[in-house]
Amino acid sequence: MASSSGDSSGFTQLQNSGSEENTQMMLVDQRKRKRMQSNRESARRSRMKKQKHLDDLMAQVTQLRKDNNQILTTINVTTQHYLNVEAENSILRAQMMELNHRLDSLNEILNYINTSNGIFENDHHEDLQTSADHSFMNPLNLLYLNQPIMASPDLFQY
Repeated sequence: MASSSGDSSGFTQLQNSGSEENTQMMLVDQRKRKRMQSNRESARRSRMKKQKHLDDLMAQVTQLRKDNNQILTTINVTTQHYLNVEAENSILRAQMMELNHRLDSLNEILNYINTSNGIFENDHHEDLQTSADHSFMNPLNLLYLNQPIMASPDLFQY
């Protein structure tokens, strides 16, 4: 009997150690499954975070393109306005030069008239009057001396 009791205790130990191994294997498998599940969840969260970041970047690209188009439109409008103002300034400069030229001509005529006043008081008034008909004193002759140069917007088209 001693042998049978020795055998049964050895078998019980074997069963216990097998049962412990089984339990340990089950614990290891359970931990492994738990770790795999945790890794899957972490990977899913990482993919979702990455997708959200990508969506945010795409929205930012869309907004920046919209802003860029608005800036380009503003630049084009401003450039057109600048070109219009430049054309108008060119016309005004040409008109100013023309008016300055006319003013200079009129000043020359006034100077000639003012310096000639003493001559008309002479006895040769009639001779000078006839020669004056062919000079600056005849307003009809002034038309030939001072022809205006008119500036127009069509002249300065780009």
